[in-house]
Amino acid sequence: MKFITLIKKRFIFLIPILAILGPGIISGIADNDAGGITNYSIAGASFGYSLLWVLLLTTFSLALTQEIGARMGLITGKGLGSLIREKFGVKWTAFVMTILFIANMGTIAANFAGIAASMEIFNVSRFISVPVATVLIFFVVTKGNFKKLERLFLLISFFYLAYILSAINIKPDWIHATKSLVMPNISLNSSYLLAMMAIIGTTITPWGQFFIQDYIVDKKLTKDDLKIERGDVFFGSFLTNFIAFFIVVATAGTLYAQGIHINDAKDAALTLKPLAGEAATIIFGLGFLNASIFGAIIVPVTTAYVIAGAFGLESGLNHKYKDAKEFYGLLAFSLIFGAILVALPFIPLLHILVATQAINAVLLLPIFVFLYLLSNDKKILGEYKNNRLINILLIITLIGISIAAILYTISLFAPNLFNFF
Repeated sequence: MKFITLIKKRFIFLIPILAILGPGIISGIADNDAGGITNYSIAGASFGYSLLWVLLLTTFSLALTQEIGARMGLITGKGLGSLIREKFGVKWTAFVMTILFIANMGTIAANFAGIAASMEIFNVSRFISVPVATVLIFFVVTKGNFKKLERLFLLISFFYLAYILSAINIKPDWIHATKSLVMPNISLNSSYLLAMMAIIGTTITPWGQFFIQDYIVDKKLTKDDLKIERGDVFFGSFLTNFIAFFIVVATAGTLYAQGIHINDAKDAALTLKPLAGEAATIIFGLGFLNASIFGAIIVPVTTAYVIAGAFGLESGLNHKYKDAKEFYGLLAFSLIFGAILVALPFIPLLHILVATQAINAVLLLPIFVFLYLLSNDKKILGEYKNNRLINILLIITLIGISIAAILYTISLFAPNLFNFF
């Protein structure tokens, strides 16, 4: 009886913690969408373990930027778009919304491309899978309430364990993989730089920065939840790249080791069959489908959150359709636009999947500037504004992404410039 009473007391203690958890985990895990899985797969297959060091660095950068977004949402009770409008005016808000819209439309299309590609593994045409997914996603989001949708998001997050199982089943060189996390092996050729930019852009996304803040506001969390939410954000950031690590390791330990080149995650799943068995293909393929569906839900929701909120319209999953028609209208438009891009037969899925992630990394730069200015504004955050260490780390992150973007751009226009390295 004493043991049962102790368990009950512990469980009661955990209830308020469990009620707060979610935004950090969901926001982090959703970064591993179709574009992310594709780029991690290509990185592992093309460059082995040599890009794992980028994952380690972006884990800290992701945790830093997500904590800032979470903190601003908890303290102000407003989304990032709303704060930009209040602080910098409508013109700058329109500028940021345009950047975000471009980035998000590419990412949404990439996720529908992922749904199409993953279902083709199981011999289902994109002309069936994409329309069905579009209708199903809109129905689930509009008919569910916030709590039910959050449970669904957390359940989907759980299925990312498929990639860990896939990597363990392959039995790669764990020692080499671990060393590559802390020992950078840098190349300046354009393919390597594209892969590096894509990893950065799929880990630290423009939409993710807006999502974490709007989602916390929608969940009605307050500054009293700051300590627990920080833990949620840090754990979510770690879990994101922990899963990405296993994706890179799975393809590096098989495809790269055998000198096999791939174009997307679908190729990775199919090529694993003769190397690691049918189970590896099925697990990898289902993981890709799960990630694509998750991204196809979260990114359109973020688009609707941000644009509606930035211009003072009703937004949020707590609202019924009739009470937030603009929010759900933006959601529907995002889904339909992304689906149409993928359904067109002359649109190459691979280019959508890879290019959008590199573009995301470049579009992060102006958003980071606004993030820095807002998070250091004492009128907005008071005693909760950034401290010196956070500012230093944020500036280092901004400089690092800027250098990577510049090197990649140079490599595109002058590919022979770095040949002597």
